Amino acid sequence: MFRAAVRLSVSGARSLTRPQLGRTAPLAQRCYSHGGKLESDEEFDARWVTYFNKADIDAWELRKGMNTLIGYDLVPEPKILEAALRACRRLDDLASAMRILEAVKDKSGPHKKIYPYLIQELRPTLDELGISTPEELGMD
Repeated sequence: MFRAAVRLSVSGARSLTRPQLGRTAPLAQRCYSHGGKLESDEEFDARWVTYFNKADIDAWELRKGMNTLIGYDLVPEPKILEAALRACRRLDDLASAMRILEAVKDKSGPHKKIYPYLIQELRPTLDELGISTPEELGMD
């Protein structure tokens, strides 16, 4: 019994070490960027500001854009958030503005200095548009 097991293991080991002609495994490749060019931070910000500054943006496009933006591994810059809040004002959609501010607060996560910085940068825009923060409305 032991001899049969050894014979099978030796012949199995030989087949592993013997080159297999005609059998080549394809090389594994990953395309992370799908062949596209890399976008700088300024180009990224400009693309999103342009998206939210569209005159004919509707509520669905606003929500779709914010969902996509929040899905990235970053906290949006104040100029992007300003454009999104102005789009909310054009659409007369206070609920979306609150959701944007809540999403940014949630996205800031454990970094306690990011959200106050964003509110500080957005304060003139919030005052101009008449939008209160969730904290001012007691929603925190």
